[in-house]
Amino acid sequence: MESGLTVTVFGAYGHTGRFVVAELLARGFVPVASGRDAEKLRTLAASFPGLDVRLASVDDPASLDHALSGAAAVINCAGPFATTGAPVIEAALRAGIPYVDVAAEIEANVDTFARFSDRARAAGAVVVPAMAFYGGLGDLLATAAMGDWTSADEAHIAYGLSSWHPTAGTLAAGKVSRERRNGRHVRFTGGRLEYHDDAFAVLDWPFPAPMGTRPVIGEFTMADVVTVPSHLKVPEVRTYMAVDAAQDLSAPDASAPAAVDEHGRSAQTFLVDVVVRSGDAERRAVARGQDIYAVTAPLAVEAVRRILTGLTRTTGVASAGEIFDAPDFLRALSSHLSVEVHP
Repeated sequence: MESGLTVTVFGAYGHTGRFVVAELLARGFVPVASGRDAEKLRTLAASFPGLDVRLASVDDPASLDHALSGAAAVINCAGPFATTGAPVIEAALRAGIPYVDVAAEIEANVDTFARFSDRARAAGAVVVPAMAFYGGLGDLLATAAMGDWTSADEAHIAYGLSSWHPTAGTLAAGKVSRERRNGRHVRFTGGRLEYHDDAFAVLDWPFPAPMGTRPVIGEFTMADVVTVPSHLKVPEVRTYMAVDAAQDLSAPDASAPAAVDEHGRSAQTFLVDVVVRSGDAERRAVARGQDIYAVTAPLAVEAVRRILTGLTRTTGVASAGEIFDAPDFLRALSSHLSVEVHP
């Protein structure tokens, strides 16, 4: 249990936000639920009796200041983060508290590093973007797999999802990202992000047993191409997505996740397979679990716990793998994830 510190959750009534509120309560924090929709806040409060709710909007700095008043940290769960990220970070800097978000949008994460790195470092502040299934978990696994290596030639992150029922937030964020890059694809190669119009390639990825070899979409690029090279010397970072899950995401009748257990998790299972290569040497880290949205909550809340208890390695804008002890962080999630590291 924690010490009863208050943590504001912006976008608390969203699918992931609800998991974060529940996780904070389970860990002994006092969540403050915030967002711009008063009716959704009231509905959320009915599910969590006694929950403090504070109406706030990203276009009203005073409302954000009120939402963060008295909080020890803020977790931003409200996408698209291209819209919400900067205003909530600004509010966190004004309040002098750490900021964590769950952004999967590549461009939004690039913006956070570019816009706030110098200011946050100068202020001694902590800003951790992409502290989620995409961006955060892959970065932690890649960092753990690297071990004592100071550099590698390549990092490959393959996502084996049993299915992908996207939330409304996922679909909205994806739309914003596609518009920002004019429909182009993105890759991280030669030490930088490149935009291109090449068609997606399908290849086979040798996932560990029992999943086995599955067809994946090559260069189905996720936020890991921002977080991993932000601190690891790896000039090639590539991410892959199981074909079936990618088809679910793009289906015209895509449906939101449906709860199947008392924790509100869906039946979706996942396997994240990370391989780093240096010359002829190869190291691997694998994570298995249930529900990519639900597992984001313990990732984000554990990040807040570590920041508030001083278990950090740097200040400024930093990804999960840079600011935390990656193997130790992953061990702390043992009740939510099964992790294997093969150095």
